[in-house]
Amino acid sequence: MTQLESARKGALTPELVKAAAREGAEAGLLLKEVAAGRAVVPANLNHKGLFPAAIGKAFNCKINVNLGTSGTGSGLRQELRKLALAAELGADAVMDLSTGGDLPKIRKEIIKRSPMPVGTVPLYEALKRAGGAKKITAALLLEVIEEQAEAGVDFMTVHAGLLRRHLPLIKGRTTGIVSRGGAALARLMELNRAENPLYERFDDICAIFRKYDVTFSLGDALRPGSLADACDAAQFAELDALGGLVKRARAAGVQVMVEGPGHVPLDKVFMNVERAEKVCNGAPFYVLGPLVTDIAAGYDHINSAIGGALAAWAGAAFLCYVTPKEHLGLPELEDVRQGIIASKIAAHAADIARGRPGAAERDHRMSRARYAFDWERQFALSLDPRRARCYRGDGQKKKFCNMCGPEFCSMRQSRKLGRQAAA
Repeated sequence: MTQLESARKGALTPELVKAAAREGAEAGLLLKEVAAGRAVVPANLNHKGLFPAAIGKAFNCKINVNLGTSGTGSGLRQELRKLALAAELGADAVMDLSTGGDLPKIRKEIIKRSPMPVGTVPLYEALKRAGGAKKITAALLLEVIEEQAEAGVDFMTVHAGLLRRHLPLIKGRTTGIVSRGGAALARLMELNRAENPLYERFDDICAIFRKYDVTFSLGDALRPGSLADACDAAQFAELDALGGLVKRARAAGVQVMVEGPGHVPLDKVFMNVERAEKVCNGAPFYVLGPLVTDIAAGYDHINSAIGGALAAWAGAAFLCYVTPKEHLGLPELEDVRQGIIASKIAAHAADIARGRPGAAERDHRMSRARYAFDWERQFALSLDPRRARCYRGDGQKKKFCNMCGPEFCSMRQSRKLGRQAAA
């Protein structure tokens, strides 16, 4: 049985137990949320050494890290370094979005080395095998999906909600279709004058997913790629279609979450999350950003963290990290570090705002360590201990920082006041 089917029967699987323990939550609560479809625990039967994560509104907000080669740069060795960094910094999942090199080999190595759930977009491999959108067939798509499921992929982005009737809605958009998978499918439908094969064969995909216990991540092919396109008819038409697919996946006993925008103005973030929750019957919402401005080139990790914090506060369960290289190029190791930490800050800030049990305790411990000038404790409690230690340099034993110095250190003066008052 899948995690969803087991939860419906009230049976705690080893994966559910581990995910609940990691969360510090009662196993019964996780069981209830998974059974209702409000939480998912991506855990492919063939992913050995997996440390499962609970993704849902009732639990701490999780973050995903995108990895992957391209046809113009990077290779397996570099992507495995990124994977190791993601594990070091506490990412909750990774996605292999490789489009260059030996894709099955790259995926196999990432799954073997990742204790985190691994996601993919199978359409990318189908595109590479077919040599372009025009030659993609439903049979090829199902073949690739089955191969990736058998290899141990825990969740897959499937752009099954983009329908032929949606294509006229993109006319007049400022940035058209910004999803790689969405653009390829739109081209395929236009060339063949036929419906989206991922939609037409959705029940067959469900059967494959159920066999290996793969979780759907229903892709938002028409997500807005600019503020001008946010909340338009195309975006919401696809969302309505995704709501229907959520019901079909659940009926097949398959876990499902839904992907969200994209570029969204700050004042529309809450509305987007609430609308998705309503239309998709509480399925966990997985957002890319959202980016709240279009002019942050080189700093889109900050742009994304602002939108991500708001989205998670509103109820989004899963944030996809964004690096400073977004819109500009393939991220290097340092870009990945900055993207992860920015997303971790956003998720943690939202957990505090939502009153998650124990969410602020680490912050309180950090404050006490700062007041005690306990630098080692501060390093250990920070989101990026290596970076914090690097910035502190060789001043670990000093009872002040280099900005204020001993005479202007407010905490030193405050501690003296405390001692005098006690005396």
